[in-house]
Amino acid sequence: MEMTTSNTKGRVLVVDDEAFFRELLRGILAKAGFTVVAEAADGQDAVEKFRSLRPDVILMDIFMAEKNGIDATRDILALDPRANVVICSGTGYEDDVAFALQLGAKGVVYKPFLPNEVIAEVVRVLPGR
Repeated sequence: MEMTTSNTKGRVLVVDDEAFFRELLRGILAKAGFTVVAEAADGQDAVEKFRSLRPDVILMDIFMAEKNGIDATRDILALDPRANVVICSGTGYEDDVAFALQLGAKGVVYKPFLPNEVIAEVVRVLPGR
């Protein structure tokens, strides 16, 4: 495995309405060398933060108040069709996940999160991989 001289593997926006999951993902990503550039608790805030920060990857919960993850994914991909959205979902919501993937989301991780699965999916969708 090749070592990188950069002190970050990529910039990630974490979107989830539950602070517990945002903190969990932040910890997983930080331990693996990623930088969480921002967190958002709803889809509207996610779109605004994407617009200003342009992270490499967005980890997007589906079910949130204000604007859900599917609508936020649609809006982010309208701003940048190359955006790398990874849907975060509980099991049992495969139809919603499939719809998000049809919209252009690039991947999915399921709650409860396993750190190695989160990292593998983020790495898989990173630009240039």
